[in-house]
Amino acid sequence: MIGRLTLSDFRNHADALIVPDHAFILLTGENGAGKTNILEAVSMLAPGRGLRGAALRDMARQDGAGGFGIAAEVDGVMLGTGVAAGAPDRRQVRIGGVAASANALADHLAIVWLTPAMDRLFMDSPGGRRRFLDRLTLALHPGHAVHSARYEAAMRARNRLLADPRSADPLWLDALEAQMGEHGAPLAAARADLTARLNAMLADQPDAPFARPLLALEEAEGGGDEPLGPRLARERRRDAAAGRTLSGPHRQDLTVTHRAKGQAAALCSTGEQKALLLSILLAHAALVAASRGQPPVLLLDEVAAHLDPSRRAALFDRLRGMGAQVWMTGTERALFQDVGEATRLSVTSGHVFRSAS
Repeated sequence: MIGRLTLSDFRNHADALIVPDHAFILLTGENGAGKTNILEAVSMLAPGRGLRGAALRDMARQDGAGGFGIAAEVDGVMLGTGVAAGAPDRRQVRIGGVAASANALADHLAIVWLTPAMDRLFMDSPGGRRRFLDRLTLALHPGHAVHSARYEAAMRARNRLLADPRSADPLWLDALEAQMGEHGAPLAAARADLTARLNAMLADQPDAPFARPLLALEEAEGGGDEPLGPRLARERRRDAAAGRTLSGPHRQDLTVTHRAKGQAAALCSTGEQKALLLSILLAHAALVAASRGQPPVLLLDEVAAHLDPSRRAALFDRLRGMGAQVWMTGTERALFQDVGEATRLSVTSGHVFRSAS
């Protein structure tokens, strides 16, 4: 868990210090006060671009010097990330005071989030669902980020070469396709493992108060048992004509079905889709707790406002039962009256204050 969080020139926070003394950290305040910015800062303690997927330079405070810093103490280890003013697009990471890669953060902290923007996840593009699935996978397979990064880099290089097949070096294409096969196989295997384990966990869950989902992975095109590298070599002409690589794990899609209704999540009501998402995240947190010995840090942005009182109470009970550190935001303190013990903070125009219990 995060024992101490400090922000410097991040978004609208010139400086902030949060020292949680309970597993629940509740951030309340008006819209635009900077509540979600704090969740975004926490999400940057994991590989990737955070819960907004924003450019690094956009995270720096507008009235600041141009850089920003985020630091957290996690089980006695200091994690830090940020950018320098002179290099606003180059992310720096330090673990225990030593420079490290962003992917190395996954070895120290698992973080999962739910934001209002994700309410349309099941109606979004397959890319949005893949990113969601990969964040969940990363918590159980810390090497997933490395495989993903190397696979994507090789695929981009292959696409550039195929754009001008007359000058493309076949040996270089061979090497890139071999790299895609080397990293694509564990990438797809980790996603499949997570999907199967989530389904097994969800199979024992009741259908209420949260909807019970059934997850599946789908390929854009069937590839059979043929290894990816040779398959890509065979499909060069087709991919060159299409202007992109048409086979591989980057074409997978996550499908979700409401089990009780036998209905695709995209066809369910907004409330049902929210409940399906919550069911997935809660099951995932239980998996992480069993695998890593500790649940992930959960970032829930405005989650309580869209649940009726009974589902809110049920959610708080589930969260308390799994012992996770949970950061939640809301515009009204009354939404969290059933939470119990919590670190309650008021956020006003980039300032963070302790609230009365």
